[in-house]
Amino acid sequence: MNTTRRDAIAMLTEDHREVEELFKQYEALGEDDNDRKKKIADQICTALTLHATIEEEIFYPAVRDAGEDNEELVDEATVEHASAKDLIAQLQEMDPEDELYDAKVKVLSEQIAHHVQEEEKEMFPKAKKNKLDLAALAEEMALREDEVAATM
Repeated sequence: MNTTRRDAIAMLTEDHREVEELFKQYEALGEDDNDRKKKIADQICTALTLHATIEEEIFYPAVRDAGEDNEELVDEATVEHASAKDLIAQLQEMDPEDELYDAKVKVLSEQIAHHVQEEEKEMFPKAKKNKLDLAALAEEMALREDEVAATM
């Protein structure tokens, strides 16, 4: 997942596209393709966990500190992360044969799509406008992502 990326926003946007692609792959699977469902759902959960960690620990605090009018946006995003983490935890305890498994993946996909849209249309433009050091943030985020990935 980790390549040298231009800036924090480019890095997070790339993560968004990767997860969107995984959700598309999941949706394209047949109803009985449980092995591949589990594999892709696990990839989605891992990618989202890594992404949420670097956002919450590094990107969100920087955005919050950059401007008072960013606080509500960061608070909302943090609550959305908590909701996604709850679904991720449920999925990680389940198997694709379980009732509601597909429904939970679908709801997670919808929540993430909403969250991504808010970040890309509202938070990222504010981060740029607030002149955050996006290159330095990307470097810090990439290091943290590697640390977290090594423990997973």
